[in-house]
Amino acid sequence: MSSFLAPGTGPDAPLHGELRYGVELLRLLADGDFRRPGRRPDAPGVLLLPGFMAGDGSLRVLARWLGRRGSATSGSGIVINADCAERTLEGVEVRLRSLCERSGGRVVLVGQSRGGELARVVAVRNPDLVSAVVMLGSPVVGPLDVNPAVLGTVRAVARLGDVGVPWMLSRRCGDGECCADFREQLLAPLPDGVRGVAVYSRSDGIVAWRSCLDPSSEHVEVRSSHGGMSVHPDVYRVLGRVLDEVAG
Repeated sequence: MSSFLAPGTGPDAPLHGELRYGVELLRLLADGDFRRPGRRPDAPGVLLLPGFMAGDGSLRVLARWLGRRGSATSGSGIVINADCAERTLEGVEVRLRSLCERSGGRVVLVGQSRGGELARVVAVRNPDLVSAVVMLGSPVVGPLDVNPAVLGTVRAVARLGDVGVPWMLSRRCGDGECCADFREQLLAPLPDGVRGVAVYSRSDGIVAWRSCLDPSSEHVEVRSSHGGMSVHPDVYRVLGRVLDEVAG
């Protein structure tokens, strides 16, 4: 079994820590900077990519905040993020080109968990369209270095894909030719001029935090659950800083 496919040791934090999501969301909703962010007319466009088994709706809170800041935003078109990576990226790249035309320049990609892996490869393939990629709890160094329960779900989805269930990845995505380029580009250095930011949490109960430390990116630690990274006040402060710096 290749290192890409091999499961790691899993996260240090317990899975029940993921129950913090509701508290993290309430803290965000009570944050004045979240409700009334400073608006920038030059805010870059942002393309959002959801995590494994999630869809664009999971990032709706983030999308609305970005809109209040002045960014043109786009979802990925993903309904359930469980398909073959290459098939998924075909639609994502169409959305990327459309958003660049609408926003008038290069855009920022923000991906949660598996969405960050997808975003990273999109950035490697399209450096002329992407100014930065922000990965939220994305195990780009070890995609299967996850909680055993999550690993079981991945394997169950792969079995469905193996027997031909549509919109599901298969074991060929892990070791076959269909996603060979994706696997290589996930670990490739980010192109010059594309900024990378890897946000991670040592209290992540889903993904091993060490697997999120993309060697081509700035590493930013927050104290968040895995699922809560899309609604955590500290993550929004990181995103606000990155977006302002990209805008100049």
